[in-house]
Amino acid sequence: MTMRKVVSVVGAGNVGEHVASLLAIKGFADVRIFDIPRRDGDKVFEPVKGKALDLKQMVAAMDIDTKIEGFTVSPDGNGYEPIVDSDIVVITAGFPRKPGMSREDLLEANIKIISTIISKVRQYAPNAILIVVTNPVDIMTYVAYRLSGFPPTRVIGMAGVLDSARFKTFIAEELRVSPKDIHAYVIGGHGDEMVPLVSISNVGGIPLKDLIPKEKIQEIIHRTRFGGGEIVNLMGTSAYYAPAAAVVDMVEALVTNSRRILPCSVYLDGEAGEYYEVKGFCVGVPVKLGANGVEEIIKVPMIEEEREMWRRSVESVRKGVELAEVMIGEKSVHR
Repeated sequence: MTMRKVVSVVGAGNVGEHVASLLAIKGFADVRIFDIPRRDGDKVFEPVKGKALDLKQMVAAMDIDTKIEGFTVSPDGNGYEPIVDSDIVVITAGFPRKPGMSREDLLEANIKIISTIISKVRQYAPNAILIVVTNPVDIMTYVAYRLSGFPPTRVIGMAGVLDSARFKTFIAEELRVSPKDIHAYVIGGHGDEMVPLVSISNVGGIPLKDLIPKEKIQEIIHRTRFGGGEIVNLMGTSAYYAPAAAVVDMVEALVTNSRRILPCSVYLDGEAGEYYEVKGFCVGVPVKLGANGVEEIIKVPMIEEEREMWRRSVESVRKGVELAEVMIGEKSVHR
């Protein structure tokens, strides 16, 4: 009898709970969810256990056999024992950026959270594949790699799948076609400097530039880059349906060993790093995902204009990584 894979989701906020929900519905792995309690006066709530119970009842109503469990943990790392032997650990825990909070403040706060989680994953699930969702995701993926001691093939950041989905959405709306027939990558850092690769994007095999005027493509690129902000302005909070779906896309490729090519934030060095002009940090590029994690880094062709945008994006990530290096200091496992 083949053992079902176990996916642990650390952080049961908007993104984390939707990741758990989609995984439960897909039914290809058992799900464990972890989060801290919530205090309201003298009352202590354990929302992660309530969400797990609700999800159990949901899949029962849908006649799906997914096993779902919720576990309350403390901010200092107590309670993570049930993460033991997880095949994949998805980390969504972290602070969103609040008014008055500098980029450095956010970085420091989330590094502290990631550091606690990674120490427990190393202890209880040393063979797991890590998927990092916490922002700023390229930097947090690098931090997870440095603190875990895991090989770079087992530390993957979620960004490009989401950015590419946004790009495809806006192309599909413009052309009134199915997103299924659109092949388009967004690479680079997950931020304002991301790089939609127009030169190789196509719809049903027809180059995008032959279907949409250049000015309109630039409008679509701008909307893609600021797609997260557009949702924040509308909802007052950041997106969670699409980010969760992007995570599940990655998890499914790993669990089913489908070897899908998806844009993910990964550690670049050596030959691939040379091609992408990146030495020793994480940024988004197309990779082949299989049962063992990153099986291959794809060297995607870029025209000179895209290569220049790529360099600017990489430089933006590099500055954040240098700041993170100072903060993690001696905690780093990879030296």
